[in-house]
Amino acid sequence: MNFFKSIFGESQENKDKDLNWNHLIDVSQFEIIKEESKSFPVVIFKHSTRCGISRFALSNFENAYDFSENQVKLYFLDILKHRDVSNAIAETFGVRHESPQLLIVKNGNVVYHESHGQIEAEKISDFI
Repeated sequence: MNFFKSIFGESQENKDKDLNWNHLIDVSQFEIIKEESKSFPVVIFKHSTRCGISRFALSNFENAYDFSENQVKLYFLDILKHRDVSNAIAETFGVRHESPQLLIVKNGNVVYHESHGQIEAEKISDFI
């Protein structure tokens, strides 16, 4: 369904949606993320700013995202600027690096991860 939205367009309401991204820029934020994930799911979106596929996946994610700040905490990782953080995610959480990639952290552990065209914002509801 997101594929068709991206081709045929979406409502102006979705285009105006502005998500409250927190920028993931340092490995020291992992402890904060683990602690936050005890209260609600934490989403990490790993994005390559030079990749069309990544841009497409991010756009689809943002257009489909429909959760409040009280339900989910969002982190955005620019892997070109912070590849060290992406590598540390792979090591810390035991998830192979990919981009684009969506990770859901709950109770300090990655409980779901997906990449490329398989990224779906709706999947977050399974962890709320």
